Amino acid sequence: MRRIKLVVSYDGTAYCGWQLPNGVTIEEVLNKALSSLLKEDIQVIGASRTDSGVHAMGNVAVFDTESRIPGDKICFALNQRLPDDVRIQASEEVPLTFHPRKVNCVKTYEYKILNRKIDMPLQRLYSHFCYFNLDLEKMQKAASYLIGEHDFKSFCTVRTQAEETVRTIYSLTVTKADDLITIRISGSGFLYNMVRIIAGTLVKIGMGVYPPEKMEELLNTHPGSASVMGLLFDTEHRVQLVMDRDVYDAEYFCCHPCDNHGSLKIKTSDLLTKFLPHVGHEPIVVDLPRE
Repeated sequence: MRRIKLVVSYDGTAYCGWQLPNGVTIEEVLNKALSSLLKEDIQVIGASRTDSGVHAMGNVAVFDTESRIPGDKICFALNQRLPDDVRIQASEEVPLTFHPRKVNCVKTYEYKILNRKIDMPLQRLYSHFCYFNLDLEKMQKAASYLIGEHDFKSFCTVRTQAEETVRTIYSLTVTKADDLITIRISGSGFLYNMVRIIAGTLVKIGMGVYPPEKMEELLNTHPGSASVMGLLFDTEHRVQLVMDRDVYDAEYFCCHPCDNHGSLKIKTSDLLTKFLPHVGHEPIVVDLPRE
């Protein structure tokens, strides 16, 4: 038995994530193509189970096989059987003990925010569009409160199954190049929706809805409180995942426009407030009852 590692890139527009129960998934496409190529039942294991609509430049997966095809040649043979929106960038044989989800790793996420008055169509799949001017200094100050080891129970949704909510943030930067703002966060691991909640909170602070000190306050509040702001990022984001430092990395790009009018939708069942910034209007905050 041999274990083969794949570096997988894909445009996730047509897929229901890596491993979701409904619809066509990346995992399903890879399993079918590999099983056909190798004439055996193949089940891949992915390093990151990306959500519906997420793109990847280098997600990592492994599978076991009895095939004698050289590991570095499998990518070429497999690509001939894959659809145009899925490609294997590299393949190699690794030890049977190698597991993409259990290696010692640092995970890094990047959120791209296009901050200008008019959206750019070529950026729409790879960045979140924000009409309102964002104050970079306020966002940077707010980000500094999260560096280090903290209990992030207030920065995850109520659906999280994690018993331990303490995580370590190694770095959290907010930078800007032309109209594009990048929020980059590296840590030991993240809770369910934790990173998008942090990114959404930073955007709200950049818009002036909350002061930078709000971030520190949220660290000491009840579970899920930060999701009032952060689930804004059920929308577009760009993510980079770095595993085992120099072993491999993967970049993901989420492209979920909220609706046809550019508003940011937040599920009322998850939140106490609903924030709807519409283009051409002032931000509105609507208080909702606790359910």
